[in-house]
Amino acid sequence: MNFVADLHTHTVVSNHAFNTITEMARAAAQKGFWAMAVTDHGPAMPDSPHRWYFYNLGTLPEKMEGVWVLKGVEANIVDASGALDLTERDFGLFHFDWVIASLHSDVVRPTLTEDECTRLWLKVSANPHVDMIGHSETAAFRYDYDAVAKEFAARGKVVEFNANSCVARPGGEKNLFELALACKRAGARIAVNSDAHSIYHLGVFDSVLPVLKQVGYPRELIINADKRTLIEELRRHGKAIAAKMEEEL
Repeated sequence: MNFVADLHTHTVVSNHAFNTITEMARAAAQKGFWAMAVTDHGPAMPDSPHRWYFYNLGTLPEKMEGVWVLKGVEANIVDASGALDLTERDFGLFHFDWVIASLHSDVVRPTLTEDECTRLWLKVSANPHVDMIGHSETAAFRYDYDAVAKEFAARGKVVEFNANSCVARPGGEKNLFELALACKRAGARIAVNSDAHSIYHLGVFDSVLPVLKQVGYPRELIINADKRTLIEELRRHGKAIAAKMEEEL
């Protein structure tokens, strides 16, 4: 499968990453990607960028190094209620092209029960600002995949299959397989992403592709497998950039 975009990447403004946005875009172009999303961590992460960074993202061009660059954020879920570390005012100011919601043990201690995590993700699925659910197969935050995948599908949330998880969050391989089955049963749309923190990992999806092949995940439900599918997904989420990307086809 030839992917057209990587929708979860980090730059040097998240201090545990290593390359600038220009370097990441150039690497994406060299790897043949049509688009990428730059999604640095929200303010609750200890080494996250200042809020001014997100406000100023809008001053950058929509295409960099020949690649469409979606200006985004990986927002942190901050408690068991599913609240995010960005406010309604933030979302009104920053005008993100792509918003990921993720759980990180640096922000929420991994002591939640499976029922608590299930309720948390159901709350997140109801948040109209969230476009994609980030690396939710994490072993420390297991939830009821079937119940929540149905809600993700119903609410139009893209579910991420994160190729970096096996390195950064080992132990979730069984969960990843179960999540894939649940998403397939629910008809949920998914994205395969690298969660790259450097140019060397951008677009590297190998660790999750065998799982999707094993369950026979429908290609038409993988939003970054095709340009038109990606544009349609962005349009569903009300992103103005979708019309500009379509003009190029």
